[in-house]
Amino acid sequence: MEIIKKIIKKVLGPYYIRFIRKLDEIKIQIAKNFFFNLESKLDQISNINSLDYKVFSQNGEDGIIQYFVKSLKLSKIKFVEIGTEDYSESNTRYLYETIKADGLIIDPYKNLKNQIQKHISLLKNNLTIHNDYASSKNINEILKKYNFDNNLDIFSIDIDGVDYWVINELPGDISKIFIAEYNPFFGPDIEVTVPDDNNFNRTKYHYSNLCFGMSIRSLINLMIKKNYTFYGTNDVNQNAFFISNKYIDKIKLTPPKIDDLNMFTDCNIKESKDREGNFNLLNKKEILKEIENCEVFDLKQGKINLIKNIIE
Repeated sequence: MEIIKKIIKKVLGPYYIRFIRKLDEIKIQIAKNFFFNLESKLDQISNINSLDYKVFSQNGEDGIIQYFVKSLKLSKIKFVEIGTEDYSESNTRYLYETIKADGLIIDPYKNLKNQIQKHISLLKNNLTIHNDYASSKNINEILKKYNFDNNLDIFSIDIDGVDYWVINELPGDISKIFIAEYNPFFGPDIEVTVPDDNNFNRTKYHYSNLCFGMSIRSLINLMIKKNYTFYGTNDVNQNAFFISNKYIDKIKLTPPKIDDLNMFTDCNIKESKDREGNFNLLNKKEILKEIENCEVFDLKQGKINLIKNIIE
């Protein structure tokens, strides 16, 4: 997709942004029709994997989000999204474009506001932009500064790093819907996350690009403490969805059992790289072998440990 975008950008030159905006308008109109029909089928949904539909999200999260928004009958959205880059692919963008919204996005992407304005109109809704890193040390300060520290409808985080530590600092029930990225390559059972390093960079941490974030088991256990119920993941098994226990009576969907999480770690996305930075298409067993000497925080033991010592 990125290669195609680069080709189109080169061909269209100064007309590229106008072309992308027009293309986005078409995508929005098609999606509106799809989601309108979804509203009459809420009771028929048996798992959220069947809801995958991509408008502006990376991997079909838009459809899942719409299911929960419609189930909770939300007509105005207050959201926080951490890890948006230029907002061209984000979990909350479709909502910003189509519903009354008050949002805060947090990302260190260079010249963030200028880059965002290439894709959306900042006049359409209220969008606060915080152009910096989010960490366990500053997250509550940032949220409080902009009055986004409570009564949220959606909280989404995808920073390929210290996500666990940021969530750990958040108050319980901060939002009705909570979306968090996890690392499926850690497998279904171990409770680990990368160390709490404000400057964490997944590529610099290990050349394979595979040692990042947290395991799904550690995420679910953390969210249980935050008063949330796990409702499943997107189809590629990288983003998990939770609903505050205060609102689960409005969700017709039966939550999946969490004693066996294998089905949520079967990820076919090929992200592994060799020492030269080339993609090398490792399988699941090869992935764990590749990162076995990486240091992670073992949440059961409460200390830093090597992956190979935890999975033995």
